[in-house]
Amino acid sequence: MKDETKGKYEIDRDYPKNRIFEFIDEISLLPIEDQVNIQNAIKEKMHSVSPFKNEPVDCVIWVKNDKVIANDYNPNKVAPPEMELLEVSIMNDGYTQPIVTWPKDDKIEVIDGFHRSRVGKESMIVKDRVKGYLPTVIIRKEQESKNDRIASTIRHNRARGKHQINAMSEIVIELKNRNWSNARIAKQLGMDDDEILRLCQISGLQELFKDSDFSKSWESSDSVEYEILTDDFDEMQDVRTVNTSDPDRIFHTWDKWECYKAGFYNKTIPGMTKEECELAYSRLLSSEDKFSKALEGVINEWKNSCEHYLTNTAMNRIAWLGQASMCFALGIPSEFRSGFNLLTEDQQNKANKLALKYLNIWMVSKSRKEISMEDALSIGRQVNIY
Repeated sequence: MKDETKGKYEIDRDYPKNRIFEFIDEISLLPIEDQVNIQNAIKEKMHSVSPFKNEPVDCVIWVKNDKVIANDYNPNKVAPPEMELLEVSIMNDGYTQPIVTWPKDDKIEVIDGFHRSRVGKESMIVKDRVKGYLPTVIIRKEQESKNDRIASTIRHNRARGKHQINAMSEIVIELKNRNWSNARIAKQLGMDDDEILRLCQISGLQELFKDSDFSKSWESSDSVEYEILTDDFDEMQDVRTVNTSDPDRIFHTWDKWECYKAGFYNKTIPGMTKEECELAYSRLLSSEDKFSKALEGVINEWKNSCEHYLTNTAMNRIAWLGQASMCFALGIPSEFRSGFNLLTEDQQNKANKLALKYLNIWMVSKSRKEISMEDALSIGRQVNIY
């Protein structure tokens, strides 16, 4: 007899033509891989007709953990104690949030949840419990371009209040080189204009080289050069950095920067490993003669780049000169600035002073006042942003 207390649209177990529950019982007798494949197929089919089909969380799919790979731009890094806490949380509470992904070849790349995926791969207790699988959702198809994926990752991180400032700076620079305007970045990443401007040039020789905490997801793994994309823009926008209200600033669009043309923003250099690039950079900085010649070349031959960067009082100009010299003399991108860490403290101080010397040579040549090391480093103007 039919249970009259059931809702109008609730499945009736007693209805003779309804085999849904019988089918579910049959699935439970199959090998685990077949169970997962069938359940995923059912979920995807139901999702396609669901009133919530535009919401990724409506369809959580379990995939084998070796199919889930990291992206190369995530600015969020979890410290070891927090990783341990995350593992404890997943061990005790289970997976309460799926990993946000998008399809990439025969794999799926993480947009948000890389550390949750790590726990599922590296914690034997969790790995055994979820049988080598990870819970995932696929980002909306209209969000699958790299720009949109980067923006999505940052939004997820910022919503939790976790992201690295230096890495955020790198991402903002990448988006600007992909022709995103400040307004678009502000809207997509949930920032204000001032925050974006300060992120464009945030660190310097001493500050910037302290990047040992960068996530491995930021390590470049291929030899593809930095790419300029136009997205849906018809014309290139002005690319400006910090301190746009300064009447003494001189601006040039990115296509006029000699440093850009020389590969300053590239992520790799063909034929050289990361370690080789860093070692070459440290040798340049530790040689007063070679570093001086490189600095002299930059201030004499990179007219537009120097005007654009060295008139910016809100950024670390010592930093830029050091990295620009590396690119000018060796063709090595600023990506490998960590070579500074290979120097002794005394060598670091000498490099800073030499950079300041040539900065002031340039300043005087442009009828500007000489500046102190503190002003050159812009101490106090670009820290504690968040």
